[in-house]
Amino acid sequence: MRIALFVTCLNDALFPQAGIATVTLLERLGHTVAFPAAQSCCGQMHANTGYAAPARQLERLTEAAFAGHDVIVSPSGSCVAHLRAHTGLPAYELSELLVDVLGVTDVGATFPHRVTYHPTCHGLRMLRLGDRPATLLRAVKGLELIDLPEPEQCCGFGGTFALKNAAVSGAMLADKCANAAATGAEYLAAADNSCLAHIGGGLARHRGAPKPIHYAEILAATGAPS
Repeated sequence: MRIALFVTCLNDALFPQAGIATVTLLERLGHTVAFPAAQSCCGQMHANTGYAAPARQLERLTEAAFAGHDVIVSPSGSCVAHLRAHTGLPAYELSELLVDVLGVTDVGATFPHRVTYHPTCHGLRMLRLGDRPATLLRAVKGLELIDLPEPEQCCGFGGTFALKNAAVSGAMLADKCANAAATGAEYLAAADNSCLAHIGGGLARHRGAPKPIHYAEILAATGAPS
């Protein structure tokens, strides 16, 4: 199977560990992962803010960059949702690839920590990931998965929503952080680093609150993080 990684703009620029973890995990499972150098933004940010023509350009460039691959995997539910809606690419979020395509639920990871999981809006409502990420996390050796109160509530990020509606976004973030802190978890995992960055900023103001982490990093781990 020809698997290619779509790392996304945000991960490439600010959170490369999510992409590295995705490749590390898949290679450990015996797969070769390509990284098309011509990839760039998928156009989601432009489409979400009304710039339709530039979005279409970026979507076509993305299709060309990934042509010929059987599967495109990304550690970003929001970007996968955009690719699926606006291109013909066989794009999968990581948990979909592992569970639905590769038939794997135990990836041989070890992460001896208390973890809670935030199902991001795109993963919850557009991709309908369901319990796939939680199933993968429950199989991780040493990990205690703690339910997050009111998990379906948005964290308040929403891309430019957090900028244009700062007061509402801040109130939503406060609720999410309070629920996360109440779990007593050491880490808060999610499938999108955009949401994790937003939540992480809020959690940083609370002593003893969970640390944000992309769940791909947990699945790639073979012991305690350094």
